[in-house]
Amino acid sequence: MSAPETPARRRITLTGISSRAWEHPADRGALVALRELRGFDDVVRAFFGMWNERGFRLSVLASGIRVDHRQYPAVWQRYTEAGAALDVAELPELYVTQSPWLGAEAVGLERPFIVLNSACVQQLDEDELRCLLGHELGHVGSGHAVYKTMLMILTRWAANLSWLPVGALALRAIIAAMLEWWRKAELSADRAGLLAGQDPAAALRLLMKLAGGGDLSQVDTTAFLEQAAEYAGGGDLRDSLHKIRMTAWSTHPTPVARAAQLRQWIDSGAYGRVLAGDYPRRDDDGSTSVSEEIRAAAESYREEFSRSTDPLVGLLRRLGDGASDVGEWVGGTAGRARSWTGRR
Repeated sequence: MSAPETPARRRITLTGISSRAWEHPADRGALVALRELRGFDDVVRAFFGMWNERGFRLSVLASGIRVDHRQYPAVWQRYTEAGAALDVAELPELYVTQSPWLGAEAVGLERPFIVLNSACVQQLDEDELRCLLGHELGHVGSGHAVYKTMLMILTRWAANLSWLPVGALALRAIIAAMLEWWRKAELSADRAGLLAGQDPAAALRLLMKLAGGGDLSQVDTTAFLEQAAEYAGGGDLRDSLHKIRMTAWSTHPTPVARAAQLRQWIDSGAYGRVLAGDYPRRDDDGSTSVSEEIRAAAESYREEFSRSTDPLVGLLRRLGDGASDVGEWVGGTAGRARSWTGRR
């Protein structure tokens, strides 16, 4: 007689959870500011025709596999589990497309959908896959597609206006701020993935696989986090400048940095408080204060600035604390971006 199946570990359903529960303060400050800008969604949707959401959906419909209880049923099961934990009322469509790279993305404004690379099906275990799908559901829940779409539009404008020094410089400044938001949005989605899977070890394994591939038989979590600490504070000013060059125009933080940030969020007790039921509810989203969220963004940068062991940050600390200025800049650029696009 075959051995009985191990019962599935139960996950807490985070009833009515707001995306604010997992959003990084800098990401949340920008999101709240954008949501308060009347007509912003209409502006983005008007420009969205340039990218053509419907066309992209038709493309994956034609070339990928739509996941449901009949196609990739095991993936569908992990997807429904992630959605149940995050209390998602209606799951976006999910597609698997052929790709050798570990990755996924959430696409669309009117009808968001998620595209999962086939490598994830082959190289991730059930817990890691659940975490990744929760990550993408976090992007959808936070409305991050607005950022991504606006960034694509502005990048296109910057290329078209490259002959005009003033216009190009203004756009590049806005793009740099939006990329900073997007990197923080990835940290937010990492937290959503953890809350969906409720397995910190699997969440860290996922980031390790993103860094080094699907085989973790010769990889150690502690050593990986040691790498993260060395990356954050090792070397001298030359290394600090190299890190700026590596990340300034990137949409994603490095995997080791993401692992360190997620571990920090867990160690802070925030993750445990959410599982215990201490989290903001969707019903209260309308009462959020833009000024409070921007102050929280500034405070987040200030704390990060004070904790950092990076040599360049240490030098700046000795020269004077400018972290609050950075936070106000990032939190307030939403308004400047809207004003700039309106004038154009």
